[in-house]
Amino acid sequence: MLKISVTGPESTGKSTISEKLAQHYQTVWVPEYARSYLSNLSRPYTLADIEAIARGQLRQEAELAQKANTLLFADTDLLVLKIWSENAFGHCPAWILEKLEQQPYNLYLLMGVDLPWEPDPQREHPHLRQYFYDLYKKELQRLQAPFVEISGLQEDRFRMALPHIDAILKEHN
Repeated sequence: MLKISVTGPESTGKSTISEKLAQHYQTVWVPEYARSYLSNLSRPYTLADIEAIARGQLRQEAELAQKANTLLFADTDLLVLKIWSENAFGHCPAWILEKLEQQPYNLYLLMGVDLPWEPDPQREHPHLRQYFYDLYKKELQRLQAPFVEISGLQEDRFRMALPHIDAILKEHN
């Protein structure tokens, strides 16, 4: 199975494109576990919560992988949790960093910050999206991860992603 991570800063259309790509390729996508976790939290999140979210994301991805065809789209990955943890708490738990180095994604779609910001109670940094985008890009380069930058409006993003996904499908068939 080929795994594609949709990653990047807040409010960049990760969930929208993940769902749309999964529909297009007739497979499943892994929603961002943090959304449901945080919506049930009645206090400010802690580093322990980020660790619980990371475990939940990994568990949810493993469960949904059983239902996927040749492709699995993940809306969020451990890179998101690393950057979130380091920004909020100044460091990231070692086990997350270790797992991040081993993430089995065939392609990362790095979502650009050119979409308008959509307010959401779980989003925290409307004026720091470019800063975070640069962090994501730097980390993907450091990891030597295969990634493409995706930008434009939602439909443009979808069309921009398709040839890259088709290329890895062709390469692995």
